[in-house]
Amino acid sequence: MKSNRPVNLSMGQVLAVNLKSPVAIASILHRLSGVIVFLLVPVLLWILDRSLSSPEGFDYVKNVVFGNFFVRFIVWIFVAGLYFHLVMGIKHLLADLGLNEELNSGRIAAWIAFAIAAIGIVASFIWVVL
Repeated sequence: MKSNRPVNLSMGQVLAVNLKSPVAIASILHRLSGVIVFLLVPVLLWILDRSLSSPEGFDYVKNVVFGNFFVRFIVWIFVAGLYFHLVMGIKHLLADLGLNEELNSGRIAAWIAFAIAAIGIVASFIWVVL
């Protein structure tokens, strides 16, 4: 007799199935970008608080904090994650409205969202880091 009970898959099996679909990749990366943005918000709030505390604090943030390449890179990660999360969120909202629900149109929408996100991420790298 065949059992209809669910089977627990190993992480390798789950990734093998999900990494073939651009829609699944978009969904997973959307969640990951949300976590990254959430974790970096306190750092950026500290920088904002320091810059608004006094003229000396603003000079410190401008010259010391943003004079450091590593800090600019962290800020770029935040901006890139935020932009990616926004683009993929719009894609998900359109799917919730009933657009791009079929397999083929969902794949096309995922690739278009990846392209738009890539352009924005490269532009934000030029703006923040360079």
